[in-house]
Amino acid sequence: MKVKLLNVLTVCLVTLIVISPAMVALKVVWEKHGELVKAQNLTCEVNNINKVNQALEPVVTAGVNNCDRQIVNQPPTTDFVYKLAIILQWFILLTPVCIGLGILVYDRYLVHRAAVFQEQVEMLERLWQQSIEQ
Repeated sequence: MKVKLLNVLTVCLVTLIVISPAMVALKVVWEKHGELVKAQNLTCEVNNINKVNQALEPVVTAGVNNCDRQIVNQPPTTDFVYKLAIILQWFILLTPVCIGLGILVYDRYLVHRAAVFQEQVEMLERLWQQSIEQ
């Protein structure tokens, strides 16, 4: 059981080591993407304000107008996606740790149950020996 437990913990640790750089890179990309979406939302809000107020409308209109996209105009949805991505990152990182801890706790529980069972067997053997002697 000890060798099997050691093998499982080794695989979990190696998996965590291999996955963690990718998770860090994914987190950085998500943060940069979130900043980009916020900047696009602010640009769309400024453009909408400028359309309402014709005197402040800029003369130069270079670039692509991304304000018509529905995903940009729904910040609660994008916030939800980012929160879900963060939760998913923590889930992926903590799953091997929790599995390893679960295996360790279960192994300790089995050792404890075996010790209790052995004590009960010894106590019953002593009682049986005493009843035979009497």
